[in-house]
Amino acid sequence: MKLLKSLNLRGWLLVGTAACGVVLASAAATFGSSASAGATLEERKLPMKFGWVACEPNCRGWVSAVGIITADTPKDFDDFARGRQLGGATVVLDSSGGSVNDAITLGRRFRNLGLLTTVGITQKSGPGVRPAVASEAYCESMCVFLLLAGKKRYVPDAAHVRVHQIWMGDRADDAKAASYSAQDLMIVERDIGRLAKYTFDMGGAGDLLSLALNVPPWEDLHELDTAELKLTNLVTTNLVTDVLPHVDVTTPAIAELAPKTQARFGGEPQPAKSTQTAEAMVPTGGVAAPAAAPQK
Repeated sequence: MKLLKSLNLRGWLLVGTAACGVVLASAAATFGSSASAGATLEERKLPMKFGWVACEPNCRGWVSAVGIITADTPKDFDDFARGRQLGGATVVLDSSGGSVNDAITLGRRFRNLGLLTTVGITQKSGPGVRPAVASEAYCESMCVFLLLAGKKRYVPDAAHVRVHQIWMGDRADDAKAASYSAQDLMIVERDIGRLAKYTFDMGGAGDLLSLALNVPPWEDLHELDTAELKLTNLVTTNLVTDVLPHVDVTTPAIAELAPKTQARFGGEPQPAKSTQTAEAMVPTGGVAAPAAAPQK
């Protein structure tokens, strides 16, 4: 996958082609039809943004967070959360991933707040009409580990949850031809260790790491099926009401949201092949250029 050069990400990156957005979904949200593919795709190519979606009068509302996880994302979330009572709210994700270490940091913030997680896209509504959540959304790469951070986790049937191996972002375009130093390997293994600890801390299974780390950057992401979602402990409930109480769930429309294709960062739409953006600390003790992030 491509390095997100336009975002000036430092260190190791897990780069994805589709973006994961985070939405804290509440009691009265509904799963509806897909939003505009073009607009959503453009948002996914930008750093993750958080926004409160009001849902009055009989539901709490939720937070929409759409885009790539960067070094600024944990602080942006802290700034967003300040002054808000987010404890126990639901997070609905639609993202292609981002920085590994920053996703881990953000995931721990979610767990500390007791947030619940699912996958979807917020659909804004007009006056007098409640906003809805479209269930056909994408959660790829490090977004999958944000999903894992939920105290309770639900994935709708129409959602796409995909994993990929971490890799150095600046060498992901031609990973086989690139050269790697001993320090590169040290950083990759260190970050895999951090990701493994996080996975187990969040209640995930080793199967999640096994599935992800078996998919190299020159292959398409592996989309988890229903059995694998359960095997990896990504899903803890089959009931949407466990994460979105009192929700009137509707059947997703057949119309697709960027169906089976996602735009590469800075490019035209390509066959879906997303990776996560994992960012490790820049190596110290030398003058070599900073290593890029491992990708999925």
